[in-house]
Amino acid sequence: MKILFMCVANSARSQLAEGLAKERFGAKAWVESAGSEPKYVNPYAIRSLAEIGIDISSNESKSFDDLDPEFRERLDYIITLCAEEVCPAVASKTARRLHWPFPDPAGHMGHEAVQMARFRETRDLIKDKLDQFARGLGL
Repeated sequence: MKILFMCVANSARSQLAEGLAKERFGAKAWVESAGSEPKYVNPYAIRSLAEIGIDISSNESKSFDDLDPEFRERLDYIITLCAEEVCPAVASKTARRLHWPFPDPAGHMGHEAVQMARFRETRDLIKDKLDQFARGLGL
């Protein structure tokens, strides 16, 4: 199974989802993330996943075109995570499209503790949604 998570910058939500899904599905799925305007992996995304034992410190922000061509062909799921902005669109004849709108935890300034709290909340919401998704697939 091939799962692609997408948001605009590929820095926060889609990176969180990629890390969580790789942990959740292991070898049962090929999981990637991408953005329509890739920037950098947000350090708070890295830290919030590290708190639960998931290391995404070597991840890079990337576009759909940066992904392995073998992965891009015959995707099973494209899951967009945008809430308040326009989500990226990718043409695929094989993928089922799902939309999980989560507010961007990086979309606001604030003290470090406030920022971490937003990333933890988003991480936990995505984890819950992934668990529901996996149960729906029988995994």
